[in-house]
Amino acid sequence: MKRKSKYNVVVVGVGAVGVEMLRVLRQRNFPVGDLRVLARSSREIEVDGEKYSVKAISPEAFDGMDIALFAGTEGEKGAAVTYAAEAVKRGCVVIDNGADFRMDPKVPLVVPEVNAADVKKHKGIIANPNCSTIQMVVALNPIHRKVGITRIIVTTLQASSGAGKNAVEQLKAEAAAIHASRYENIHVDVERSMPQQLAYNVFPHIGSFAECDYTNEEWKLVNETHKIMHAGKIKISATTVRVPVRTGHSESIYIETGKPISPDKARALLSRSPGIIVKDDPKKGLYPMPKDAEGRDETFVGRIRCDYFVKNGLWLWVVADNLRKGAATNAVQIAECVISYLK
Repeated sequence: MKRKSKYNVVVVGVGAVGVEMLRVLRQRNFPVGDLRVLARSSREIEVDGEKYSVKAISPEAFDGMDIALFAGTEGEKGAAVTYAAEAVKRGCVVIDNGADFRMDPKVPLVVPEVNAADVKKHKGIIANPNCSTIQMVVALNPIHRKVGITRIIVTTLQASSGAGKNAVEQLKAEAAAIHASRYENIHVDVERSMPQQLAYNVFPHIGSFAECDYTNEEWKLVNETHKIMHAGKIKISATTVRVPVRTGHSESIYIETGKPISPDKARALLSRSPGIIVKDDPKKGLYPMPKDAEGRDETFVGRIRCDYFVKNGLWLWVVADNLRKGAATNAVQIAECVISYLK
């Protein structure tokens, strides 16, 4: 693909992330020529008043296209497994939001604020990281570059939309049923797409349980962070928790650094780092919250403070919209990086 004024783009999937990709492409004024929208079956959809004709996916649908954004589905084999090679063969650069290619050593895993140059290594496919990983590395990479990070302990509080549309509908149905009972019974039995009731509840179970009784979501935070930050020696431990929030993941992050850094210096460093907004005046009730991050592309950081007992220990509270920066926006930013490097 050579540099040109407009690029033919195909979006694969019209779930929560696919719809957000269409929205972000328009909002960021990506130079789109021909736009195609593909899914398992043809249909008409409307996003923010714009109508889109969705076509059934096939190898031939990628003919003449430059960039393919695969929306992906966490925890499932995405369409990219079947169609990415066909798209690449037809001249597309594939940006995949699913998990299938992330740890392939031949496939760059990219967060533009952290490792944009890795885009140049692609052989046709670029992977979009997991939502919870993206916001964590955006917040931590500036600190790692300045003083080095040796250890990360993170607990995520992940919104229902991270598990897809059906999970959001489950939360709505559960909340409605509890409200209908006038809150006399908080145990409800509705059709579930998640492993547990979410309304008026939290549960430490995202993905499937794997090695050492960590979930595969928790291992993503370990393995993807190592790959993106080119820092395989950082010791990382994670607990991922689903919480009754519509959109916006929050993370309580503890780090240990190679050299000391004060909270004030960390705030100043993060304030001038791309993609980050520092909101940190807790005595005035100012700190990031998911309700405020929804619909935004930035990563919000607050509650920056020293660990009272560990010399080089630092705590941060990090929040971002999991459908935007955690998925669609990051994918479109990768596409922007791709075309910026073209000659």
